[in-house]
Order: sequence, then structure tokens, then C-alpha cells
Amino acid sequence: MSAVVATVGDAAVLVTELDASERRLRSTALASALPRPGTSEGRQLRRWLTQVLVTARVVATEAAALGLTAERAPTEDDLLPDAAARLELGSVAAAVLEDAIARALFVRVTTSVRVGADEVADYHARNPFRFSSRAGWGDRRAAPALEDVRAAITEHLLGSARRRAFRSWLDARRAEVVHLAPGYEHPGDPRQPDNTHRH
Repeated sequence: MSAVVATVGDAAVLVTELDASERRLRSTALASALPRPGTSEGRQLRRWLTQVLVTARVVATEAAALGLTAERAPTEDDLLPDAAARLELGSVAAAVLEDAIARALFVRVTTSVRVGADEVADYHARNPFRFSSRAGWGDRRAAPALEDVRAAITEHLLGSARRRAFRSWLDARRAEVVHLAPGYEHPGDPRQPDNTHRH
């Protein structure tokens, strides 16, 4: 019987699954940039991969319970249009959103998120030139009127609000159902010996 790295509810995530995930990653074009196995950084990579595995399991379980399918799920670029969006969501959740069923769950979880007119106006007041190029202005001496960029600002703020909502929901679900075995703690957990983040 393979060792258990984590449980998600009553289901075990096995070391063999983690090994397979690491082998797949090391067989990609990213291989030369990855840390050597067995090093502190290599163990941190395995901890991160564990987070991806358990998060994918949480997502699959939740999607199945809701009867979701991948049909009509948005694309990854729809939800994560740039590097800043990926950073905002976090690397683990961003990795999970490569799967269409996770993107369908993202839509379900964030369907009620809204952005108010006051938030849009306030954003425009603080960042008057932020969307000027989208509206066709090249002259930065005069900011575009709010009405000319309202749709772009609303889209931007709504995307950000939805990512925050999904991340919070996902963090809460993982806290409820995921139990990590010793040695497979989150890479940022200060209690594990390979954590190098210090203040």
C-alpha cells in the first residue's frame, strides 16, 4: 500500500499520485528550471504539487456534488487574462484552473459577485489613464471620461473581485476537508523545515 500524503474528506491522496505528478512535470520543457529531487527546494516542489493535487480533488468533488460539467466553461484566458491575474489568484488555484471543470466551478462559485457603480467611479478617479488606450486615447494630457471607459473598468474590477471570491471559497473548502500528512505541509507553512520565508 502506498503512503498517504493527504486526505480530502475520506479519500486518500497517495505518494504514487504525487510521484506521477512530479514525473509529468519533469518531462516538460520546464524540467531544466526545476530544483533537483531530494534537495530542500525539491521537497518544496513536492509540497506545492501536493497542494495542486488536493486542490484538484476538492474541485472535482465539489463540481460533482453540484452536477457541473465542463460544457460552456470559459477559457483559462477568460478567467486569467494576464500574469497579474494569476498572481492575484495564487499559483495553486491558477494551476487547477487549467481544467475546464474547475473553470465551470469558478463560474458557479462567483456568479453572484457584483461591482457597484461607486467602485467603478472611485477606481476611475484614482486611475484616470488606466484604460485610456482601450478607449483610443493616445494623449495623456486629458483622461477619458468615465462613461467612455466604464465597461472596461467594470470588467477589470469584476474579474478581480471574482478571483478574490473564488480564492477565499477555495481556501475555506480546503481548510474544511484537506488534511496533510507530516512532510507534505504547504510550502509556506513556517513549521516545516524547508520553509525559507523569513521576516
